[in-house]
Amino acid sequence: MRRPKHPDRTIEKALRALEGLGWSVRKSTGRSAHAWGMVRCPENAKDLCRNGVFCQNQVWSTPRNPTSHARQLLRMAQGCVIARDKSQK
Repeated sequence: MRRPKHPDRTIEKALRALEGLGWSVRKSTGRSAHAWGMVRCPENAKDLCRNGVFCQNQVWSTPRNPTSHARQLLRMAQGCVIARDKSQK
C-alpha cells in the first residue's frame, strides 16, 4: 500500500529521498493539526536501539518554511548516529 503524498512538493521530494535510503515514512493516524507523519531510520523499524538513541523525526504538515524543513529531514538522515556507527566499523 502506498502512502499518501505530502501536500508540499519540496517535502515530498525529501520524503522520497529518505525512502530511497531505506527510511520508513508513515502518515499520522491521530488528529494532530501540525504533524503530518513520522520518518524513522531503517534500524528503528527493526526495533534496534543503540544507547537509547532513536533516529526519527516528525514531518510537519504546514511548516513555516517548507524548504528548510525538507533540508532538516535530509540532514538528520545524513547525520544518523546508527549510520555513522556502521560506517566506522
